[in-house]
Formats: sequence, structure tokens, C-alpha cells
Amino acid sequence: MNSNKATAPYSLRDLIGYFLKLGTWGFGGPVALAGYMHRDLVEDKQWISEEEYKEGLTLAQLAPGPLAAQLGIYLGYVHYRLLGATLAGLAFVLPSFLMVLALGFIYVHWQGIPWMQAVFYGVGAAVIGIIGTSAWKLTRKSVGSSKVLMTIYILAAVYTVWQENENIWLFLGAGVLYWFLKAPPGILSFLRKAARSPKLLLPPILLNIPAATSGKTLWQILFYFTKAGAFVFGSGLAIVPFLYGGVVKEYGWLNEQQFLDAVAVAMITPGPVVITVGFIGYLTAGFPGACVAAFGTFFPCYLFTVLPAPYFRKYGKHPGIKAFVDGVTAAAIGAISGAVIVLAKRSLIDVYTITIALITAFVLWRFKKIPEPIIILAGAAIGLLLKTLLKT
Repeated sequence: MNSNKATAPYSLRDLIGYFLKLGTWGFGGPVALAGYMHRDLVEDKQWISEEEYKEGLTLAQLAPGPLAAQLGIYLGYVHYRLLGATLAGLAFVLPSFLMVLALGFIYVHWQGIPWMQAVFYGVGAAVIGIIGTSAWKLTRKSVGSSKVLMTIYILAAVYTVWQENENIWLFLGAGVLYWFLKAPPGILSFLRKAARSPKLLLPPILLNIPAATSGKTLWQILFYFTKAGAFVFGSGLAIVPFLYGGVVKEYGWLNEQQFLDAVAVAMITPGPVVITVGFIGYLTAGFPGACVAAFGTFFPCYLFTVLPAPYFRKYGKHPGIKAFVDGVTAAAIGAISGAVIVLAKRSLIDVYTITIALITAFVLWRFKKIPEPIIILAGAAIGLLLKTLLKT
């Protein structure tokens, strides 16, 4: 029987409050955010079941757009349907959007953000310790002792480290493989029903968005960032190469240094990494540009989550679907673990950052109740201190 708000162990206000908090203090990008949601909503609060979480993670991996935002939207949908999905998504994105607006204002009026680089020097290292711990817990919980799932997990992790991106066909292949091994019969009828359902197809509105018929920059921003949100697979920084090609090369909205600063903003602010689109939009066309860029990026991922959600909720307990979800989940967590290594190569650049990351991981392992915001603030302070000392 499907869950609904009558049986929800929490109120809609509780849900909004949680995602506001996560959007305010949830550092580390999709790897950490997915881990936080599992720890908080599945393990600690027990608002969401393990199966519901896996369904959401699978859908977020299979659809284009930012993984963490889609996972949050789906978890909001579980008990409170469309209203829960909408409010959870807004609550999750709003805090970091306001932060990048403030940083954009500071950047424009004080010419550059050298202090951000010093802050990220420490924060980036601390975040590696946080997301490494989250990935380890997620692996232990979801992959378990299955040799097949562990093989899928390792292959996905190795591929992610090798290519430094995620491959949708790898996730699909993992799901199909595990389905054939665990529960091959019965799923074909579901696939036939899904193929006949027009609601599972790509929303026509996303394919019929007119090109920038007006020369106005806001229309160009809306069209470009809608494409980014609708057609770029991979979470977190996977969208960066696509943005670089349009923002710097095609339209010339930002120069190279401004774009690198925008990526830095994505890394040092909490919430979804792709919220950097708000910063880019602000630098391009002020407050309206930030709003249009954020809407264009996140609205497609919202549609790609709420449209298929009823079918995931309805058919998710089917043995064939469950086997497919387990296979995709193993590949997704493997990709998340591989992403930790990729990000570590960029953030752990000397003995100081390596030490910060190791101490962070040890502290989280030894003292499980220490809030991440305290660790992030400590990392920022250490980064500023080290940068100051190293310059002298």
C-alpha cells in the first residue's frame, strides 16, 4: 500500500524545515547530500524507508539534472505528493540561491573573491573527509555482501575515477543485469504499460522551447539554462563543461577567470552544486538573470521527478523493478564513491589539506554527533589561517 500524508510520521512543516536546514548547511555536493538524506531521513528520523530512498536515488540517477535536488524532490513526494515535492525542492534550493546572490553582489562590487579561494582551501579538504565518510556508510548500507552488487559497485567506481564523469548506460546496464539475474519474469508487462503511458515521455514543453527569438539576454539565459537542466546527465560538477562551452565560448557572458570563480562559488556554498547557475546569471544580467538561470536549470529536473514518481511508487515493490532498482543503486553508489576520489584529487593538493581531510574523517568516525556545520566553519578558519601564514 502506498504511503500518504495520513500515515506520514512527520508534518509538512517538518519536511520543509529539514530541507531548509539541509540547503543551508549541506556542504559537499551530491555525494554528501545524498548521504545526509539517507542518514537523517532513513536512519535517524525514519521518515523514509530504505526502499523509498533507493527508488528516489535510482530515479535521480536515471534522469538528467542535479542528483541531490531530484532526490530531495522525490523524498518530498513520498508522503505529501506534489505539494511535498514542490515545497521540499524550493526549501532545498532557496538558501543556497540567496547565498550565491549575496556572493554575486559582493563579487561585482568588490572586484573578485580572493578570500573565497582561501576559505575553500580549508573547506574543500574538510568536505572530502565528510563525503568520504558518507560514501563509506552508504556503501556498507546499500551494497551489502552481494558479490554481484559489489562487482557492479566497483566497476562504476573505477569508471567514474577513470572518466571523471557518470554514464547513464552504465546505470541502465547494471539495473538490467541484476534484474535478469534476480527476477527476470514479469517486468515485461510493466515495460509495455510504461511505453504506452505518455506521461513517462519527455515533456513536450521541453522539446518545443523556442530558440532565443528575441535578442534580449534574459531569453538567451532561459533557453540556454533550460537546455542545461534538461539534457545534461551526471550530478554535481558534471554540468561544468557544458556551462563552460556556452557561458564562456559561445555567448561570452563571462571570461575565464569569472567562470573559475563561479565554480569556486559552487564548491564553497551549501546545497546543490549547480546553484552556481544563479551566480553566473547574476554576473550576466543581475537579479533577473540569476532568477531566470536558476528556474531554467531546476524546473526540468522537477518535471523529470514528479512525472515518473507515481509509477515508481506504484510499481517499486514489484520483484523485477526492485531488482532493477538494486542494480542501479549499486552503480550509483559506486559512481558516488568514485566521485569522492575525483574531487579529492582536486582538493587535496598538499600535506595540509590531506591532514585536514584525514582529521575530519577521524572526528566524524569517533564523534558521530558533531554537526557538519561546525566542521565546515573550522575548515574555513583553518584555510584562512594557513593561507595567511603561507603568504608570510
